[in-house]
Amino acid sequence: MIEELFSVGNVSISPFGGLMVLAFLTGWMQLRWGMRRLELGDEEDASALLLAAGIGGIGGAKIYYAILYGDPGSLLERSGLVWYGGLILGAASVLWVARRRGLPMLRAADAGAPTVALGYAIGRIGCFLVGDDYGLPTDLPWGVAFRYGLPGPTTAGFMRREYGAAVAPEVPADELLRVHPTQLYETVACLAIWALGAWLITRRPRPGTIATVVLSLMAAERFLVEFVRAKDDRLFGHFTVAQLLSVALILVLGVLWQKRRRPLAVGDE
Repeated sequence: MIEELFSVGNVSISPFGGLMVLAFLTGWMQLRWGMRRLELGDEEDASALLLAAGIGGIGGAKIYYAILYGDPGSLLERSGLVWYGGLILGAASVLWVARRRGLPMLRAADAGAPTVALGYAIGRIGCFLVGDDYGLPTDLPWGVAFRYGLPGPTTAGFMRREYGAAVAPEVPADELLRVHPTQLYETVACLAIWALGAWLITRRPRPGTIATVVLSLMAAERFLVEFVRAKDDRLFGHFTVAQLLSVALILVLGVLWQKRRRPLAVGDE
């Protein structure tokens, strides 16, 4: 775990914070490129959409975390972000701003979806560097041990107690275990999804297609990686809340995909 990249006075900049800044910078470049290719808006529109995504995304991620863990105090802390909360409020904020600025909402979603995948991929590198959101114990050669992970180290005792991990009882509680680097799994998967989304932008398919494909693949990716993540919110056996939300998102996108066959309404193009 790397606790600090550098500090400015009393303000400490963590790897996660630094990667978030990088995600927003690259996200702006991707969004502006996508909007140009789709002949949508200008640089001011791109900045407004990204600002809405940032404020709505971080706010939604914090609110979701506070609700999920019943911890209102986490709203004022640096940590405590949940992906689906950020996606829901971030997407709503972007679509609201797009409508206010007179931008076609489906095309705005198409331009923004690959940006989401790229930003998420970069953000997960930050999670890896600070030891957050790691996976369950593994014997695979690329397993990583986090001595100072978040919320705790990947010791046998902590993995048993917090996540119910299947660790042999003879393994000492203080023994550090290697776990799945699920953060990097998601980085690789989302970079591939971003590349596909960027390629689709160059093909200019029917409005709404790119957003549907990218978000469906991201939901599928999250559903799969949850099986090897260290989580304490498993329901119905091995399923987590995030997996249930992933299924719900895929179903909603599937319904919208069917409805997109109707004639486009004014403002969709």
